[in-house]
Amino acid sequence: MTETVSIVPAATPKAHSNSIFSHARYVVAENPVTGLAFGLFALIALCALIGPYIVPHDPLASDTAAALQAPSWKHWFGTDQLGRDIFSRVIVATRLDFVIAITSVALVFVMGGIAGIAAGFFGGWTDRVVSRIADTIMAFPLFVLAMGIVAALGNTVTNIVIATAIINFPLYVRVARAEANVRRDAGFVQAARLSGNGDFRILLAHILPNIMPIMMVQISLTMGYAILNAAGLSFIGLGVKPPTPEWGIMVAEGAANIISGEWWIALFPGAALMIAVFTFNLLGDGLRDLVDPQRRT
Repeated sequence: MTETVSIVPAATPKAHSNSIFSHARYVVAENPVTGLAFGLFALIALCALIGPYIVPHDPLASDTAAALQAPSWKHWFGTDQLGRDIFSRVIVATRLDFVIAITSVALVFVMGGIAGIAAGFFGGWTDRVVSRIADTIMAFPLFVLAMGIVAALGNTVTNIVIATAIINFPLYVRVARAEANVRRDAGFVQAARLSGNGDFRILLAHILPNIMPIMMVQISLTMGYAILNAAGLSFIGLGVKPPTPEWGIMVAEGAANIISGEWWIALFPGAALMIAVFTFNLLGDGLRDLVDPQRRT
């Protein structure tokens, strides 16, 4: 009597890809708030990508004859004191603020995340050096420190990104250090070490994926803070230089006109800034669920 052995085929890359998309659809559909956040994020990303090509007016073109016009069918968000279309400027400014947020968060994630994981995993002098750097940065008021960095280096987009990454460095270090410190003696780390994996491979291939859920929440929060920081620097004159469209500059330009009744100049850029920060704050739970290995089935 022969015994029948069934062979289960290995998962193909296509099946793995379908599983990832199925999990993403489940996460988005499970929570309406997460679905709303991802929808708003897609809208912001779309405005950043194609917005400058579809706006109805040139965001830099002045028309003094049409200055300070209230919202109308021709100018949906009205015009500013130089006659520039506010709707076009708000849409075009999305790209700059979005790029500042993405770039600064990516930079601080690489610097702070890796430094924090190394500090929590190795301990010793690595932990002391990284912790002292983070404590030194935290000793200053963060926005004041960003002002000082930009004032010293010059108010360019690159320096704004660097300043935003530096002031967020302690946040990433502390989160990554705490999570790595908890997991450095976990069973899966010991198994990886017994299998012949080196320390750096364990850090990148085993510990980092397991702390990514909490790191994704931190990323979403600091993206909103990065946009607020860039807008705040522009509001006080240390950010992007006029006449470049940027939400903080536009709010600053419209603040003086609120008393005289031209409320739309500051309202719509401020609303765009609020929606962007609100979206990034809501994204945290959804991003955590997407990258959490324990939620994948």
